[in-house]
Amino acid sequence: MMAAHTSEIKIKVALDENKVPEKLHWTAPDGGVNNEEAKAIFLSVWDHKTQESLRIDLWTKDMPLDEMKVFFHQTLSAMADTFQRATNDEKMSATMRDFCDYFAEKLELKRE
Repeated sequence: MMAAHTSEIKIKVALDENKVPEKLHWTAPDGGVNNEEAKAIFLSVWDHKTQESLRIDLWTKDMPLDEMKVFFHQTLSAMADTFQRATNDEKMSATMRDFCDYFAEKLELKRE
């Protein structure tokens, strides 16, 4: 059976001579994103055959450290939300959010 619709997300990585990312751009037409610049990208894919998570973690060499800390905090917070939606496990989701609060406190991140 064929899918009624397919969607594509593209990530372009410009590398320097040492293969370190200099520029990241992404496109997701269904989300209204067209060749937008990014400073960091974390992508996780579940491999059902090997029962493991495969990752691509990229950031440009000019990604500011303070922004990287905020990016990590927001990513961890989003993972707690996604975990709750995916598993309906409110107790563990709350524990994850507690860690996110601790993470933000220790890094002295501003409250949103």
